[in-house]
Amino acid sequence: MFKHIKKKHIKNLITLTIAGVVNAFGITIFLTPVKLYDSGISGTSMLLDQITPEHLTLSIFLLVLNVPLFLFGLKKQGKLFTIYAIYTVAIYSVFAWLITDVFPIDVSIASPLAGTDLLLCALFGGVISGIGSGLAIRYGGAMDGIEVMAVIFAKKLGVTVGTFVMVYNVLLYVICGIMLESWILPLYSIVTYAAALKTIDFIVEGVDRAKCAIIITEMPDEICKTLSETFGSGMTYLEAKGGYSNREKSMIYFVVNRYQVIRMRDIVHEIDPLAYITISEVADVFSNNNKND
Repeated sequence: MFKHIKKKHIKNLITLTIAGVVNAFGITIFLTPVKLYDSGISGTSMLLDQITPEHLTLSIFLLVLNVPLFLFGLKKQGKLFTIYAIYTVAIYSVFAWLITDVFPIDVSIASPLAGTDLLLCALFGGVISGIGSGLAIRYGGAMDGIEVMAVIFAKKLGVTVGTFVMVYNVLLYVICGIMLESWILPLYSIVTYAAALKTIDFIVEGVDRAKCAIIITEMPDEICKTLSETFGSGMTYLEAKGGYSNREKSMIYFVVNRYQVIRMRDIVHEIDPLAYITISEVADVFSNNNKND
């Protein structure tokens, strides 16, 4: 058991290392050269890097701003998350410094890969940094302390975590626009934010999400047998009672992919034309075998 836990921690740390490197690549290669901004504390650090003396770099601000926030959220988020998050940000910070100050890569004027094309820089910077952030979240860490603050303060302020983060980022981009006396870069930064947000969803929740079917029927045995034979997977069903008819029914819980939904529906209605079916999306399915039962 302890060997398994140790192996899992090693795997997580390797993935978090990759996440930090990927995020640093996206930020320093695509965003900072053309003065576009990431979201959250990362974006705040990029702004401070531009308006403060030269010796105060992006890497320093990433650590100075993020680490206290992660430590502040220690009780709420737990020790392991805090360690993972600080480690990930440290990797992000170190590789951002290596790319900008050590490696023979010129990122002072334009992106080495996208030049000064703001749209390309915004899209690719957002997607790549989103991959890094998504990997960090998926493997137990975080790339930005603003999410921790959102978890702690959003409920106290009567808003959702997503709203808290969005308001912070809107204020950040407004401040950037005022400081730069131009709204072009902050507006392109919103494109970066949107691209990163969508990418994080894909990484954390999966690109090809499964579909969950809940089937209310009076013929559970026949339906379960046919679905199991057709799709090669199991299902779970519970006894239920119709609220209006007061008749005994069964509720079947069955997970399929998007391409199997229509076939599943046709099979169910061939057996029981009166069956009631609802379909919803599920992000991840965890199972040790191919069948639920």
